[in-house]
Amino acid sequence: MKASKHNLNFFQEYTPTLTYSRQSDSYKLNHYLYFKRFIDIILSLLGLIVSLPVITLFAIFIRLESPGSSFFLQERVGLNGKYFKIIKLRSMGIDAEKNGAQWAQKQDPRVTKIGAFIRITRIDELPQLWNVLIGDMTLIGPRPERPIFTAQFNKEIPNFIDRLKVKPGVTGWAQVNGGYDISPKEKLELDRYYIKNVNLILDLKILFKTIKVCLTGNGAR
Repeated sequence: MKASKHNLNFFQEYTPTLTYSRQSDSYKLNHYLYFKRFIDIILSLLGLIVSLPVITLFAIFIRLESPGSSFFLQERVGLNGKYFKIIKLRSMGIDAEKNGAQWAQKQDPRVTKIGAFIRITRIDELPQLWNVLIGDMTLIGPRPERPIFTAQFNKEIPNFIDRLKVKPGVTGWAQVNGGYDISPKEKLELDRYYIKNVNLILDLKILFKTIKVCLTGNGAR
């Protein structure tokens, strides 16, 4: 699957904004987003400190199992179409995309043995706490897609880029309600629900459901 230069550059010109019918709604949202950023900084910093031994241990395991870097950098589309590099522990072989970008599948043969475990437990996502700390992501929000898939889905699904109205998250409403097992269209509807109803209670609900997902491995590929 290949994306044209036009498709990849399209999002650089896209700057969506959240709109609310009442000024009070916008006021409350802005204050919550400032509060949310404060919490993101505190929790991501603590999370990195606490998880550093785990990240280091699995980075060693990954390197022992297969050649190449233990970490994986990949371009994603963030808030208002801004591109950034997401960081994860590598769960596939270094030649996983020798035939081009591919959507993850169940029982994906490209996934290593260590990779299968860290994907089920979501340990591969821990380095993204750095993305949260520097402000590219938030702890809870729509999961960021790659430019090539964002362009493709936006052609197939009207207004798919509405998901770019808020910062992408490490976990989100769509992830705790199906993850990889739902279609891009279903993901969009779940993300729209989150964007429309974002608040502390909903974020806490997603957080607790995320813990359950990590313990059960539901929705992993």
